[in-house]
Amino acid sequence: MKIPRLLAISSPAATPGPQWRRWCSELGAAGVDGLQVRRKGLADRELLELACEARAAAGGPRVLLVNARLDIALAAGADGVHLPASGLPLARLREALGAPARATFLLGRSTHTPDEIRLARDQGADFALFGPVFETPSKAGLIPPRGLDGLAQAVASGLPVLALGGIDAGNARQVADSGAWGIAAIRWFENPAAERLHFASLLQSWEGS
Repeated sequence: MKIPRLLAISSPAATPGPQWRRWCSELGAAGVDGLQVRRKGLADRELLELACEARAAAGGPRVLLVNARLDIALAAGADGVHLPASGLPLARLREALGAPARATFLLGRSTHTPDEIRLARDQGADFALFGPVFETPSKAGLIPPRGLDGLAQAVASGLPVLALGGIDAGNARQVADSGAWGIAAIRWFENPAAERLHFASLLQSWEGS
């Protein structure tokens, strides 16, 4: 399974239904190849429904990830799971996956420092989200932005890195030029159709690299 270049993370207010399914389809139509279902505080049944609706959305993103919940990811037929920095050991999760899923199921890890990203690499992560690269409301006062220099250090680990935090059309090319494998975001993907040309330009630059 190929690691996505553009990873949309679901809104904190996402709920199953027509609006959610429409957004999932719009992501795919705009060229967004990955979607991470991340909805804290939602009941298991509704979280599974979100993931299943995303998987079934016509023309939706090719790669579907579920945040933190291996059980929900497997039940929804997702392509992988994304784990917080303090999440379960990756090797244990690999062991829990039966063949052939063990070889194709994606395991990602959130990271905020070069040491965390190297640890994720050594533990067998397929990719890491790294950030925040720029100022972002969700991390204000919690984690200082790492900047493009910090991103470059993360990329040097050799693990595919998806940059996260404060990324939009105005700075996405700088992020790509820093060597990031891809970009993950919530706000930038809220209106996929409006950003379609920016997404296409980025994807083209990665294809040529």
